[in-house]
This record gives sequence, C-alpha cells and structure tokens, in this order.
Amino acid sequence: MNTAESVPKNPSSCSTSPLNLEEFRRQGYMAIDFIADYYQNIEKHPVLSQVEPGYLKNLFPKSAPYSPEPIETILHDVQKHIVPGITHWQSPNYFGYFPSSASTAGFLGEVLCTGFNVVGFDWMSSPAATELENIVMEWLGEMLTLPKCFLFAGNGGGVIQGTTCEAILCTLVAARDRMLSQIGKDNIGKLVVYGSNQTHSALQKAAHVAGIHKTNCRAIETTKSTSFALSPESLRLAICLDIESGLVPMFLCATIGTTATTAVDPLRPLCDVANTYGLWVHVDAAYAGNACICPEFQHFLDGVERAHSFSLNAHKWFFTTLDCCCLWLKDPKALTKSLSTNPEYLMSNHATNSEQVVNYKDWQIALSRRFRSMKLWLVLRSYGVGNLRSFLRSHVKMAQLFEDLVASDKRFEVVVPRNFAMVCFRALPLAISKDVSENGTAVNGQKISYDQLECSNHLNRELLKSINASGHVYLTHAVVAGLYIIRFAVGATLTEDRHVFTAWKVVQEHLDAISKIIIVGQYVNFPQFQGST
Repeated sequence: MNTAESVPKNPSSCSTSPLNLEEFRRQGYMAIDFIADYYQNIEKHPVLSQVEPGYLKNLFPKSAPYSPEPIETILHDVQKHIVPGITHWQSPNYFGYFPSSASTAGFLGEVLCTGFNVVGFDWMSSPAATELENIVMEWLGEMLTLPKCFLFAGNGGGVIQGTTCEAILCTLVAARDRMLSQIGKDNIGKLVVYGSNQTHSALQKAAHVAGIHKTNCRAIETTKSTSFALSPESLRLAICLDIESGLVPMFLCATIGTTATTAVDPLRPLCDVANTYGLWVHVDAAYAGNACICPEFQHFLDGVERAHSFSLNAHKWFFTTLDCCCLWLKDPKALTKSLSTNPEYLMSNHATNSEQVVNYKDWQIALSRRFRSMKLWLVLRSYGVGNLRSFLRSHVKMAQLFEDLVASDKRFEVVVPRNFAMVCFRALPLAISKDVSENGTAVNGQKISYDQLECSNHLNRELLKSINASGHVYLTHAVVAGLYIIRFAVGATLTEDRHVFTAWKVVQEHLDAISKIIIVGQYVNFPQFQGST
C-alpha cells in the first residue's frame, strides 16, 4: 500500500475518473467473483473471528495512500487481513444471535439499490422508490395476513426503516406527542413506557432519546411458568400503580419472539389492557414475524388488529440484506404529525402540494433514505411466497432436529419450549457424572457442597466459551430468571442437516472434555467444585 510519503513524479498519470464504466465493469466482475469464492470456502474459516483487539493497526500504514492502488492489491488485502477479522454470520455453522440470512436476490437488490444511489426523501426525488416501497409493503402485509387497517388499502400504511431501533423510536415519538397533546407538553416527565424484562433494549434507548425519564421505563418481570411471556395481569398492575402515583401510562412494546428465548407475548389480552388505559401498542416481531408468512405460525399474530403498529426485520430471517426493517401503522398521520418537516426547498413540486403521494421523509427520523424496497422486491419476485415459506420451514425443521438431539442426551435439557427455529438449552451439572448427586456428594472420593444454580451457570458459561473458541461453530447465550442458557438459532442460508449434526457433536465433545475435568478433580476452571465439607 502506498503511503502519503510515496509521492509519484507525475500524479496526473495515475488519475482516473471516479466512475470509469469500463473499470467499473471489470472490477465489478472481480468483486462478484471474490464474494462467490468467499461463500464457496466459507466453512474453512473459524466462525468466530480469532483475532485480538487492535490487530489491524499494525498491518496497515498510518496514512491513506497518496497514489491509487489497483483493485487486485486491495482485494488481496481484503482476503489476507480483513477476512480473518470477520465473524462469519453467513457461515452454515453460525447459530448465534439471530440469522442475517443472505440470498442471491438480496445481494443483487442491494447492488441495484447502491447502483442507482437515489436519495428518495420524497416522491418527486424518485417516484419509483416511493411507489415500489408502497407496493412491497402491501405485498408483504398481505402475506402476513395483517388486518387491512395496517395497509394503504385500509388507510394505514407501511414504511421500510433501517432497524427495529428506528421503528420503535418513531412509533414512541408519535405516541409521546399524541399523549402530550392531551395532557400538555410540560407533563412529559409523567409519561411511562412498558415492556417486559425480555423486551429488546431498543425500547430503553428509544425512550431515552424521546425524552422519557429512565425511571419511567418499566421492565415487568416474567417467569418460566409462562415461558417468559409478558403477563396481562402484571401489566395491568403496573399501570394501576403508576396511575395511583400520578403518572401517565403511554406506550407498550409487546414482542413476538424475544431475543433471549423467542417468547411470544399474548397480543390480544395485552392490547385489551393497554387500550383500556389509552396506551399506544407497538408489536416488535423483528425475528419471528418473518415466520408468520407461513399459515401455521399466523396464530401468533392473534390480536394484532388491536395494536397501533407492527414491525419485523426482513434483514434477519427473510433473505434480504441489512438494513431492512418493515413497519406498518394503522394511523400514519400520527407519525407524520410528529416527524414531518416542510422547508421551502422541498415544497416546489406539484405532487407534494397535491397531498396525493407518500413522502417517506416524514415517516422516519432522517431526511435522506435509501432505495431499500429494491432488494425486498427482488427477494419476493425471485423466490415467490411458496419458496420463501419452504426456506423458513426448513430452518424450523433443523431446529426441531437439534431439539430432539438435546432431548436424547440426559446431560442436557431444553430450557423453554421452542416456538420457531431457535433452541434454548443447557448442560445439567448433576447429570454429568453418576459420581455427582443432587445432594452434592463424592467427587474423587470427597464430599463437596455448592450452589446448584451458580454451578450450572458456570458450567454452561465455560462450555459455550470452549465451543466458540474452537471456531467450528458459533452459539450465543442468554440469562433468564438467573439461569445461563445457550441459544442455538438456525437461519443461515447455507445451513443443512449435516451442519446441525456437526454442531451437536461439537457440543457433546466439549462437554465430555469439561466433564473429565470435573470428575478427576481438576478444578482450575471450576472454582465451585473446589474444597470439601
């Protein structure tokens, strides 16, 4: 790489147009080939990046190059230095967090979106960008069997945001302003926002940005007995206590498919409670909402017609590249009333003045916006509803396969019922060896005493650390009701049954290794087992 000190004798001889079409064509083919080769060889890479913090600093010069460098050199550096620093979300052995599923159509849609590079803030800035977004949001809404009140055809409407964080923030701002118009702006300190202790942290961030005091954000406790779903009775109690304290309940975020366990909040009874007290209800279905294009999962949407807004992330489990969060609203005017700006330089067109078009700048925080609908449109057209359902069902079947494997080994348990394509499980320390009983008995002939929950958490924490350090697969964790659990989320596009079997073998092998440490009394990594009574 050339540094700033490497000044060429004739800089002009190295200059080229920033958009040389022949070079674009040549380099574009090279980039596509590079990505295709990356996917062809993706299983050769450790799923979790093995680099140390700051690894790139000593590999690249301190200054940008003064002279241009050939694409061949740049792609060589990508392969040599960048790829090792990637955690490979698209690997078929990636089972962490939630999927970010890829597809040919998603990639090509992103290429077209980037290639056109329009800034579609209002209809006039690119009519096709606005109108295509209208269309794909109607298509997807109908695939989900959303009530007509959420569609443009029913005076509702959909918009593509960047992420769920943005969707929650926009709807929360609309709910805030709606309530303040009734009680006065000076009472913003009284507004209260509700979710469960399993609700995504995006709610807390959105509340903070919207000016809701952090002490007025309720994270209502959930229990294992209800599979960590938010209880309507607990919600009602929290609301009543706040009203008695002179506060004003304002917003509820209900979740279909929580991050920790994919718990499903009961929409209908929650909406009944929230509507009684005048709360705005937003339904966050970021991950699991995608599955609801399949008829067998649509019962999870029961009661959604009583909510005010609904969102899912097509960039999670719908084969559309990041970022693409689909948000539908019953009353878009409540949103645009809060977010619209109308400077003179955006008013000089007949379409806006006629009020016959959608200006999406008023449906989001930022002014500028990408042509995101292009990639979602390509996904819908390239695969069709039937194939998309089949793709999702195949992931669910693989998760069920893993769930069955866990259940077949008495050393493990499935912690919560599986709803979609994620299995929450843990190793049971008391089942690792016949030498360890529920009362804490002999290990190497010595009697031990330990806290069972602490022991279980430590065991599973070490197990997950060992699994991920191997690089063969990647899983993530959650803590619910004080219990450390391991999450196995199927959803990478290239994953097949054989990868599930391999992952299970890796889990078993690493537990075997840890079990030997416990049984022979080597307690270096397990301080809970140290000492005797």
